[in-house]
Amino acid sequence: MTSRIPGFYRLRPDERLDALATHRGLPKELVDRWKARGLTVEEADLMVENVISTFALPNAVAVNFLINGVDRVVPMVVEEPSVLAAVSNMAQLTRASGGFRADSDPARMIGQIQLPDVQDVPGVLARLEAALPALRDLASQVHPRLAERGGGVRSLSLRHVVYDAPGDPVENMVVVHFVLDCGDAMGANMVNTVAERLAPMVEAAAGTDVGLRILSNLADQRLARASVVLPPEALGTRGLDGTEVARRIASAWRFAWADPYRAATHNKGVMNGVDAVALATGNDWRAIEAGAHAWAARDGRYRPLTRWTTDPTGHLHGAIELPLQMGIVGGPIRVHPTVRSNLDLLGSLTATDLACVTAAVGLAQNLGALRALATDGIQQGHMRMHARTVAAAVGARPDEVAALIADLVCERDFSVERAAELLAARRSQ
Repeated sequence: MTSRIPGFYRLRPDERLDALATHRGLPKELVDRWKARGLTVEEADLMVENVISTFALPNAVAVNFLINGVDRVVPMVVEEPSVLAAVSNMAQLTRASGGFRADSDPARMIGQIQLPDVQDVPGVLARLEAALPALRDLASQVHPRLAERGGGVRSLSLRHVVYDAPGDPVENMVVVHFVLDCGDAMGANMVNTVAERLAPMVEAAAGTDVGLRILSNLADQRLARASVVLPPEALGTRGLDGTEVARRIASAWRFAWADPYRAATHNKGVMNGVDAVALATGNDWRAIEAGAHAWAARDGRYRPLTRWTTDPTGHLHGAIELPLQMGIVGGPIRVHPTVRSNLDLLGSLTATDLACVTAAVGLAQNLGALRALATDGIQQGHMRMHARTVAAAVGARPDEVAALIADLVCERDFSVERAAELLAARRSQ
């Protein structure tokens, strides 16, 4: 089964679904869940409080991906017009050189039990050190089925943390820091449950009050990585040879490494892809965002999540590494029918496999943005894709959209006012 579906973007939505079903051999039940138009109000009411309706976003797919030698069609939920086009185009660009390579750490999440305002730090640390074996035994009993599936507690350690903001009194804290392998779950609830169960024993052993008991979203024990190598001939445009394009992409990356103002926008492009996959698969994109940006600042300065360099032969080397706390079980995944279909579309996978796919999408998205910036500029392609949204905003019917987009592109005027004038002129003919 291939992820290459030529002309996919030219099809109507129903034709795309049929083409996808044919190319990927999808079962009728899966396709029917998409055709049912997603989440019902009744299903939504099971997920959150105070439901009054549902809020829809485009559920689309990125095609052409080859990841670790496997063709993948990747579901993405996103409203920005250029995202799907860019990531699918970049995925196609990489196929001739073997696509993306990706790997991911096990699904290890961090939990913290805080002891605030500790007066006797050495004494508390010593008492907790002696209690660590008993704490570990208790932690291993909290999720016995997780241990049976190969997960469970991996480590417990102690940290001395100091609050020393200028002008405020210094406060010493001690933190019990534990790592839990959550298997195929994102793991927030699992980690929080362990923290709550351990808190009374921590308090008794330390002889001082426990403060916060919660997971950390800086999931630096759960990193995912992806890489790609592109020959210069794959990167050329009508006006620039591939060696020059590669050089410009590497130069743009160095700008992001040197300047946090540029790095923030650079990483936003990465997260355009990552967040869209997280939304499509029912994962907590807010937790992923928090972890990714904290990881980007791990050396005390905000840096890009990717790296782009060239070698002496002109080949472009790209890589990404970031925390990805993603799961394929639990939460909305069991309730939301579109999420279930999207995961089924990705095929038989684990949480670590989903992290690999997501990292590759983030790298592809970044490549698309940098290539556009380094050649024609981001606005030309972005506004061409935005023209579809403008056409919809002025009330163009489906049979009128293509012609109106062509008019807007020809005039290079993508304003709503001009689109309305062009549409009125066409209808008056």
